Amino acid sequence: MWQSRTERSVTGTIMWVAYVVSVGTASVSTVPPEAERLLESEPLMAHFGTCVDGRPHVAPVWYRYLADEEVIEVVTTGRKLANVRENPRVALSIQQDEGGHAQWMVSLLGTATVVDDEGDADAARRRINAKYDADHDAYADNRLVRIDIGSATYRTYADDLE
Repeated sequence: MWQSRTERSVTGTIMWVAYVVSVGTASVSTVPPEAERLLESEPLMAHFGTCVDGRPHVAPVWYRYLADEEVIEVVTTGRKLANVRENPRVALSIQQDEGGHAQWMVSLLGTATVVDDEGDADAARRRINAKYDADHDAYADNRLVRIDIGSATYRTYADDLE
């Protein structure tokens, strides 16, 4: 089932879209094309949410979206990594602002997997570092986490982004 809702506000159009496709008895989620464009548009900070024992943890991360696989890659360490190892259900939120005013947001829910292969982790770290104009060897201690996207929602807050 595709879901979509548009609301009018004083400041313009707010677009909210959640994409979930039902196939037989299984539910397959997808990232809508407009949300893909926004995810790939520029190097923005994402907020990565994890939770263990009822204690949520949110922290900023760099990310890379792989559209063909509907996967987000992040490289991380510390509490985020420990939480993912214990509970793979995660959330990621990306937002673009201009002058403190939100232009759009994408929210993703998914299942995270820690990739222990050093070659895969190094390659992903180099791709992410390149996106954010960091030295290719920066953050060498960070581990690769791949997030399989289960659902995606996005909103645009300006008429010119629709």
